[in-house]
Amino acid sequence: MQETHMRPLIFGEVLFDCFPDDTVVLGGAPFNVAWHIQAFGLNPMMITRIGNDEAGKKIQQAMADWGMDCAGLQIDHSHPTGSVKVTFKDGEPDYNIVDQVAYDYIDASLLPALQGEYLLYHGSLALRHTDSANSLQQLKNIHANTLFVDINLRSPWWNQKSVLKLIEGADWLKLNEQELIELYASDISQHDQQLAKVLQQLSEQLVLTGGESGAIAISAVDGKQHSISPQAKAFVVDTVGAGDSFCSVLLAGRILNWPLDVCLSRAQ
Repeated sequence: MQETHMRPLIFGEVLFDCFPDDTVVLGGAPFNVAWHIQAFGLNPMMITRIGNDEAGKKIQQAMADWGMDCAGLQIDHSHPTGSVKVTFKDGEPDYNIVDQVAYDYIDASLLPALQGEYLLYHGSLALRHTDSANSLQQLKNIHANTLFVDINLRSPWWNQKSVLKLIEGADWLKLNEQELIELYASDISQHDQQLAKVLQQLSEQLVLTGGESGAIAISAVDGKQHSISPQAKAFVVDTVGAGDSFCSVLLAGRILNWPLDVCLSRAQ
């Protein structure tokens, strides 16, 4: 008999990244994760919203060509498909994220009927407006057998109170060192105290990434740590989507019950 696993339920933005050389790339952190998870054969359900426009049609076609389940894809007749203008400062991406787009209005009444157990993954950007935030809460109330939160702090679209509320009760949390500092900068300055504070909110693992220094996973249960560092430096053209690739392997490992050190090694 075939072994069954929790199905990945991916909630959030899908958009087009627009680069300085006029290159346009399909993305959005949740969509990137769903795309990679599909490649692993784990059949993600992507819940998002696109405009009734040419960009939206391209997303529909891309998902269909990749064999993705489109049952969670909503069409918005009032707001355009999401987009971001990407520029680079000292090799790091800077994002001008367009407001009032389709993924800001994910409709709870249009959520697909779901059965079985799910690992619910979400970030923070798509929750900047009430409609999508309410839809996520409905999913969390009903379908979050395991909750994986991937923080992406994009100014001006976040505030400390709302992000800390998202973290509370999560099973897994992924964020980077800079995001940890920004999240607690106003009230906690010591790194160890910041880690201790965020671990209090979780039930399983915190995964903290540090770019070329690698990543560390800390158990919220017993404080046990696993770390991984790159074996060699690589020439990097840009880092857009790198964290999403890392996160998708963590999700696959969580679903398939890989040992934590194996998850980190493969994600790195």
